[in-house]
Amino acid sequence: MADLAHGHNASPQAGVVPNPDPALDISHEHKHEHLHHSANAEKGHLPGDHPVYTTGTTAEPGVAPGDYNVDAVHHHSVHDIEKTGGVYETGSLEKDSDLHHSSSEEEAPRNAFSNFYRRYRIFFHIFIALFFTGWWIASVVVHRKDKNWIIPFLFWLAIILRLFFFHAPISLVTKPMHFVWNNTGVRFTSYIPEKLRIPLSAALCIAVILVGAFVSEESQDNTRENRAVSLFGLIVFIFLFYLTSRNRSKIVWHTVIVGMLMQFIIALFVLRTKAGYDIFKFISSLATSLLGFADQGVIFLTTTSVTQLHWFLTGVVPPIIFFIAFVQVLYYYGIVQWFVGKFAAFFFWSMRVSGAEAVVAAASPFIGQGESAVLIRPFVPHLTKAELHQVMTSGFATIAGSVLVAYIGMGINPQALISSCVMSIPASLAISKLRYPEEEETLTSGRVVVPDDEEHKAANALHAFANGAWLGIKIAGMIISTILVIIAAIALIDGLLTWWGRYINLDGEYDLTLELLLGYICFPVAFLLGVKRDVAELLLVGRLIGIKVIANEFVAFSTLQAANDASSPYHNLSPRSRLIATYAVCGFGNIGSVGTQIGVLSQIAPSRGGDVAKLAISALISGVVATLTSASVAGLVITDQASFS
Repeated sequence: MADLAHGHNASPQAGVVPNPDPALDISHEHKHEHLHHSANAEKGHLPGDHPVYTTGTTAEPGVAPGDYNVDAVHHHSVHDIEKTGGVYETGSLEKDSDLHHSSSEEEAPRNAFSNFYRRYRIFFHIFIALFFTGWWIASVVVHRKDKNWIIPFLFWLAIILRLFFFHAPISLVTKPMHFVWNNTGVRFTSYIPEKLRIPLSAALCIAVILVGAFVSEESQDNTRENRAVSLFGLIVFIFLFYLTSRNRSKIVWHTVIVGMLMQFIIALFVLRTKAGYDIFKFISSLATSLLGFADQGVIFLTTTSVTQLHWFLTGVVPPIIFFIAFVQVLYYYGIVQWFVGKFAAFFFWSMRVSGAEAVVAAASPFIGQGESAVLIRPFVPHLTKAELHQVMTSGFATIAGSVLVAYIGMGINPQALISSCVMSIPASLAISKLRYPEEEETLTSGRVVVPDDEEHKAANALHAFANGAWLGIKIAGMIISTILVIIAAIALIDGLLTWWGRYINLDGEYDLTLELLLGYICFPVAFLLGVKRDVAELLLVGRLIGIKVIANEFVAFSTLQAANDASSPYHNLSPRSRLIATYAVCGFGNIGSVGTQIGVLSQIAPSRGGDVAKLAISALISGVVATLTSASVAGLVITDQASFS
């Protein structure tokens, strides 16, 4: 029967003694097509049949382990900068014969200018370096008094460093960094008994937060008493997640402590220092300028007066389409992957998470909850449950760059939006690992991998721009239709509740509506965030949080922006409450996004659909709370609230 179950002939060959246990017979060994490489790669029969690294974002060939080059490979682990360690093939299934082709056979012929540039690129780079150095010096001399110097300096420094590392190995920087770290932080830690390291780390984190939050002077309603409430709320969130953790004994406290500390330091840098404020203001001004570029297209298609209507359809949707198309071009040239890779390597090294988790967490604020999961598509079928939980949590905790532009167009403060997205990256890692700690061995433990997208690669920049425009239309259409039906559904629910409430004398100024119910349900949450202790303001902020979870952040931000209308109940909202509300609703954590996450991950890995569905609600709560912790931290450190509200 065992032989029949395995589908093999049950009769042994003549003269051969059958194995007493047919399951152990080598002829019954299970054969299957591997997802990431062929079966021969495991056996090592063929000299060229092995997994390969992905080297680019378009039609570039793979690099075999023997040809490893740091500049060519877009993914590497922090520990494997000087050595390759293990290798993984990325992308879709490949035929065994494809791996024997040389890179010269797969590359498209280069044009004359490209060959000329490759031969003399050092002279091109010297010219570019001298040009921007002259520009930077001239800007300092001419505008040293009337313009900020730090932005031109950072811009010049980024260009010079990038040109330098085209010709020098990154190990020139990483080796001294590793040497200093190993002889300071690592050596100092080795003197501390292992049992005391986590408690002392937690004490250090608490001390930094206490000093950073309470040393600064009080301003307006940002009193030390209000900051204490925000700190208390942060502690409550962490404690509740500890109590409800899936396995408290498996919690990696290093990840939790470093994540919360990193979130606080980012908030201090952005909200307390002039350099941080100027940098994020510069970034936000660049994002805001995209609105003007999209307006030119709207004017061409309609007329100038349309851009003055300030409609959602004409003022918000076109920038979304343009921004997505622009990002696709950046993706084609590998710029997005480069940024994601650097962010991922940093979080991977500092917070001790797997490579897949680091990539998704770093990518979520740039490209969104669904697209960030696509970045690790080859690994999704093999993710642990904790990793799946983290992937979804990161998507719920932040917003994508495409809708970020839309919110800026609605008048939401850009610095608050951008800083919230960055702060929520370490927060999502910390909260997810607190709620659902790792209990299995991860496939990407010890390496950061950003796979190539073979399926959707573009032929050239124009092709990428066109693909982005079409993708932007689809996303914009989805946003428009989603908002339309959700607002209509809320109106339907409000109508039913109001009709029902009138029979128990709940009418007039206090009509029974969904907003009213959510305000009372989320009242304690608003209090824990440190909102001004006024019943009316607590109810209003509670409503916004509830609307964001039930509907989406678009509806919540639209409600918040109604404060410009004197008849709106949000018109007299204090700057502190408005700031905290902005941070609290800046995330994709809503019921509608659960369907998006399940749909995307189930499409990528159909075999994991059941696990994704089981983890979705826990991940949604974790993502919402990660966003709320950013609001608490903002309430702790902000002093000039009016400039961020």
